[in-house]
Amino acid sequence: MQIPPTLRCPGGRLILLVTILVLALAGCSREERDETRSAEELYVDAKAALEGRNYQTAIDRYRRLTTLYPFGRHAEQAQLDMAYAMQQGRQPEEALTTLDRFIRTYPTHPNVDYAWYLKGLVHYDEAMGMLRRLFPGQVVDRDQESARRAFLDFQELIQRFPQSRYVADARQRMVFLRNVLAEYEITVGEYYFRRKAYIAAVNRARYVIENYPGAPANINALELMERSYQKLDLPQLAADTNQVLEYNFSELRDQRDEDQPGWFRRLWPFD
Repeated sequence: MQIPPTLRCPGGRLILLVTILVLALAGCSREERDETRSAEELYVDAKAALEGRNYQTAIDRYRRLTTLYPFGRHAEQAQLDMAYAMQQGRQPEEALTTLDRFIRTYPTHPNVDYAWYLKGLVHYDEAMGMLRRLFPGQVVDRDQESARRAFLDFQELIQRFPQSRYVADARQRMVFLRNVLAEYEITVGEYYFRRKAYIAAVNRARYVIENYPGAPANINALELMERSYQKLDLPQLAADTNQVLEYNFSELRDQRDEDQPGWFRRLWPFD
């Protein structure tokens, strides 16, 4: 049996103990210094770490600030900045918890609109992820709960604060999320169609039409309904669906067939 080096060498244990003691004393020394500093000084330090993209350091400093000075404008802003650092530092759950607490505690704060916007961004980032940024075609293949939450957060922002400077960006993201959610429903509907569950496919297509008006997937939803009705031997319903398609989307269908845009371009129709 091997003996751990620190047990074989007394000097090794001594070095380890000295290192631990030095680190502990350094931590205590910093905490003591913090207690003598003003809230503004602590906030400046935390802000510098945030601007330097040292997100964990910024989080620790903001947390220290709110512990020493739980009230006042610096503590309030520190919570928002800390949530942003958590979002940037890929700590979504911690960011959401901080934002929810801020919204409950300061519902009339001048920057509470930003809290709602940042909540939407946290869920939006979860919905997309790095893989989805690189391969947008994979978005519809995964669970859409984060996309739904992001959509609702942005919707809440727009309804509560229609004059907010974040509304324009939130609207664009909502359009994209609406299109993603609609496309996802079609993907599921096509799965049902392949499994010969035609009624379930019709229900999915109808859900898209009723809940995501204006989404590009509405054309696909009607086409899925028409094919499903044909399989169910319901020729009149199939003909009625085709008539709706021709009346509303004939030009778009022709354009789609001639020059099909990329998946991402269809769902994010902005310059």
